[in-house]
Amino acid sequence: MRVIISAFLASTGFALVTRPKARSQSSLNVASDLFVDETRASVSKYYGEELKNSDDLKTNACCTAGSPPKYIQDCINNINPEVVGKYYGCGLCLPQYPLEGASVLDLGCGAGRDVYIASQLVGPTGKVVGVDMTDEQLEVANKHLDYHAEKFGFANVEFKKGYLEQLADLNLEPGSFDVIISNCVINLCTDKEAVLKECLNLLKPGGELYFSDVYSNRRVPQVLRDDEVLWGECLSGALYWNDFENMARKVGFSDPRLVEDAPITVQNADVEKLITETGNDALEFFSATYRLWKVDLEPHCEDYGQAVIYKGTMERYPSGWLLDKHHYFEAGKIHPVCGNTWNMLEKTRLKQHFDFVGNFDKHYGIFEGCGSAIPYDDPNAVASGKGASTGGCC
Repeated sequence: MRVIISAFLASTGFALVTRPKARSQSSLNVASDLFVDETRASVSKYYGEELKNSDDLKTNACCTAGSPPKYIQDCINNINPEVVGKYYGCGLCLPQYPLEGASVLDLGCGAGRDVYIASQLVGPTGKVVGVDMTDEQLEVANKHLDYHAEKFGFANVEFKKGYLEQLADLNLEPGSFDVIISNCVINLCTDKEAVLKECLNLLKPGGELYFSDVYSNRRVPQVLRDDEVLWGECLSGALYWNDFENMARKVGFSDPRLVEDAPITVQNADVEKLITETGNDALEFFSATYRLWKVDLEPHCEDYGQAVIYKGTMERYPSGWLLDKHHYFEAGKIHPVCGNTWNMLEKTRLKQHFDFVGNFDKHYGIFEGCGSAIPYDDPNAVASGKGASTGGCC
């Protein structure tokens, strides 16, 4: 990709020293557009033509999810086998709370597996829209619309072709979605900040972007970003975790919450050789699920002496419910929380499932335990799971 751009710049006579500033900027814009177009074409070809099913993937970056819970597996069992066979996600990207009647948008929906799962969960009073840029994938998704409508007993699904950075072009109503999901796709976009901005615009107040993707422990060097296979395998486009969290805050998602994560092992000799030969053995990748709320939150976790009590009223979670990696709420127990966590529960669809203690009248300083270290579990550490990470929020 870099060679193509360099050749283009040479052919236009681009030079910062000899060209006026306006011309230089124009050439840079054209080169940037060329990079975007080439990257989209490469990704579209990779997922539309080269990958016939998940067995064709060259690494496990897009296949790190564990076994889904039974109710999700029951939904998958109702989905056409061709759709399931073209699933390339890296996590379970559906929030774990009742979704009946919700409006859901799936970004990079591919052949539609997660769309058809969400369709069953939101039911006949909800709706699900899937967006993808790959004709071959959308052809499979649309081909089975009638199959699933008959199987589910209702039709609430629509697929649209478009780019995630340009969702405004799809005539989607701003502030109309309760949940936006995405499964190992945003890392394939060249302008990830634009995607996050579009999501914030489309979410209802109190809605959330709940998505799984690939992240790295440091910025991916250009020599690896230029590799088409690594980009298609979700590695080259991975954001450094701290760049992602800062980007999310800049856009307006003030307190990104990590739900779960797992290290990615690159089980491919050619890919491992490339990483080693370019001097990047210390580069690590993680599959991680985040939730970003469209809620007015503070930039840090502040202590107002508040607490919440989970009622145990979510049908599938009578014993307790997990908000994020640092917040598991055991039913009936009083849990002290920061102001942001309080608002994530009180100003969203979750409110009916919690009792709230306290208010915002008195401030007690920063909430104890907040940190800024890498939030993912050390793959070499013994401890893992709920609350094992020492970084992140409260």
